[in-house]
Amino acid sequence: MVTSFNRKTALRLVLIGTAAASLAACAHRPKPSFPTTSSAPPPVAERQTTPPPVAPVTQGALPGSVQDFVVNVGDRVYFDFDRYDVRADAQPILGAQADWLKRYPAVAVRIEGNCDERGTREYNLALGARRANAVREFLVGHGVDPGRITTISYGKEKPVDAGSGDVADQHNRNGHTAIVSGARGG
Repeated sequence: MVTSFNRKTALRLVLIGTAAASLAACAHRPKPSFPTTSSAPPPVAERQTTPPPVAPVTQGALPGSVQDFVVNVGDRVYFDFDRYDVRADAQPILGAQADWLKRYPAVAVRIEGNCDERGTREYNLALGARRANAVREFLVGHGVDPGRITTISYGKEKPVDAGSGDVADQHNRNGHTAIVSGARGG
């Protein structure tokens, strides 16, 4: 019985000592440094030299690629409810699309007209076609060869937002410009 008590006591003392040593090690503070009053720069060996900042490495898209078009120009414009006229906020995107397409004359595109879930299938197919044609006419009006542009209406059959409600409906009322051939790197 005495041996068991001494072992328990010894074990407790070792644990307490280890905990105290750990706390003491954590409490170490670095010595404070005081600024020098000398205005002379430190010797060359003591100067810290900071290398000039390095320009960030960018993983930019290959010019003329589908990724370049999607990321740097934009491939989708949006329409108001039950409308197919090009909105003012879509015009800069479509203008940039026209400029990009003129820069890469080998690229052919398909304009996809899309609608929200409201309305009949037939009505939405017709509205999607009018939206796709509105985008096509904008691009042609800004100098893109009409022979490079085809249109299709998906109506409400291919929503980009599977949700329901106002936000999903706004996302799904769009004209999508899809590159079908001629892009670089793909």
